[in-house]
Order: sequence, then structure tokens, then C-alpha cells
Amino acid sequence: MNKFMKARGFTLVEVLVAIFIFAIVAAIAMGGYNELIKQSDIVSAGAARTRAVQATIQRLNLDFSSLEPRPVREPLGDSLQPAMRADKRNQQIAELTRSGWSNPAGSPRSTLQRVQYRLEDEKLIREYWVALDRTMDSEPESAVLIDKVKKVELRFMDTNRSWHEQWPPLGYSAADGPTLRPIAVEVTLELEDWGELKRLIEVAG
Repeated sequence: MNKFMKARGFTLVEVLVAIFIFAIVAAIAMGGYNELIKQSDIVSAGAARTRAVQATIQRLNLDFSSLEPRPVREPLGDSLQPAMRADKRNQQIAELTRSGWSNPAGSPRSTLQRVQYRLEDEKLIREYWVALDRTMDSEPESAVLIDKVKKVELRFMDTNRSWHEQWPPLGYSAADGPTLRPIAVEVTLELEDWGELKRLIEVAG
């Protein structure tokens, strides 16, 4: 027998078995990787949704808590729109005048802002106008706050601590109607994924 044995190579069967085992291990590893990516995407989407819900609630709170008794003129004529008006029979959820509109650029405009909320295609949309007393040509700036919205309802508490489903209250005809403000606003937001959320907002001042 030779002192130096010839190197023995792999047979075809051994190569095929090795490839088969490698394929199985690779498939398992890829499945685990895909599952990890999927779980990471779910976590990221959940975090983004949580931020959207929190930002929406914060935006509603800021707008309603800073409600100002400033009516605005109708685009046509001299009649006034109330400082806040809301009627669930209309497509618009609420329209109001709020204070505290920041102006870091020092633009020649008011720090009061006319805001409107409406629900369209399960999206809660916030709109505002640059000028309080707008004209027929005035177009609002619009932004979607959150989607998957099934319902938005508002209730308003007056100074007698009575609740109303529209504002100004139904049948209210006193002279201060255009400037009348509630003392609190209850917001009910129903989302497809979060269910029903309620927030009681105290109107400042």
C-alpha cells in the first residue's frame, strides 16, 4: 500500500445531501428573518398609529380649550357666523375661532385662527383659513389628522352645566349668541382599531 494515500473527494450523493441540508437550514433561517421583519413592521406601525392618535387628541384639546368669543363675517353679506358652531346634521363637525396661533415669521396676520373639522372617507380633516373674515375666494389649508375614523361626536356644556349636542344651543336667540362659548366640550372619537375614545376639554377663560 502507498505511504501517501490519495486524497478522497466527495461523491455526488454526499454533495447532494449537503446541498439539501443547506437548503433546509437556509429556508428556516429566511423564514425566521422574514418573521422578524414582519414583527418589526407591526411594532413600527403600532407606534406610528399611537403617535397619530395622541397628536389628534392633543390638536383637538388645543383648539377647543383656546376657543375665543370672536365671530366671523359670512363670505357674502354682513351676517355673522358664531365664534363656534357645531351641528351633527351637517357634514362639518365644528367650526370655531381659536387663539394662540403662533407667528414666528412675524407675518401681518392675527394670532386668532378660524378652524374647521370635518369627517370624509373615514378621515378626520382639520382646515383653517389665514384670514378670519374670509371672502368667497378664500381657500382653507387642509390636513388629515387621522384615518380609520368611524365616528366623531361632540357635546357642549353651558354655564348652567347642561349638555347640548349642538352649538349655539338649539333655540338660543339671545343677543350674545355669536360670541357664546361653552365651558367644556366632550369629544367622542371612535376608531376602527382603538374603539371609542372620550376626552373632556375645559374651555379656558
